[in-house]
Amino acid sequence: MTHPTIALIEQRVSANLFDATYQLPDPDIEQLVRLATRAPTAYNLQNWRFIAVRSPEAKARLRAVAHGQAKVSQAAVTFIVIGQLPDHVALGERLRPFVETGLMPAETAAGWQESVRTQYADAKAARDEAVRSATLGATTLIYAAEALDLSTGPMGGFDAEGVSREFGLGPDELPVMLLAVGRAAPGNWPQKSRRAIGEVLHFS
Repeated sequence: MTHPTIALIEQRVSANLFDATYQLPDPDIEQLVRLATRAPTAYNLQNWRFIAVRSPEAKARLRAVAHGQAKVSQAAVTFIVIGQLPDHVALGERLRPFVETGLMPAETAAGWQESVRTQYADAKAARDEAVRSATLGATTLIYAAEALDLSTGPMGGFDAEGVSREFGLGPDELPVMLLAVGRAAPGNWPQKSRRAIGEVLHFS
């Protein structure tokens, strides 16, 4: 018997066509993001943010900076998945509950903060970590949506500067991915064939 999680992975497809009449209630949007934030991040940085674009006006603004992709308008909600540059000061607050429960020594938390300060002083390393965290969050959201019988369409085709401008992203924030979520409409392709395991897996 196939485990339900394995089945979700096997059946997932990227949707391009969505039922434009379907609306996703706010509690469901909140649940998707809550589940997305269960994804791992280095040092428990949790350096991500999600903008749920759902009003017709906001969708029109997003579509204009996403090369006119129709699914931005058709999906119930399109998330702007944002990666934030690692912040050692903010990390202290994010680790505080763990320290206060006695699960992590205060000295360890302070050590993590110092590691973040030094490790991500390099701009490329900081940017890479922001992209990594946002991607992990987006992937988790995709499978959370699949578990709720929703379809998703991840998008990399957009004007990053335009998205940042239109939706007020901060200087420490990167729009990493757009993720359309809703009910799939008829006409989507099935999952496309994958490369053979022998081409992508190597043992050493």
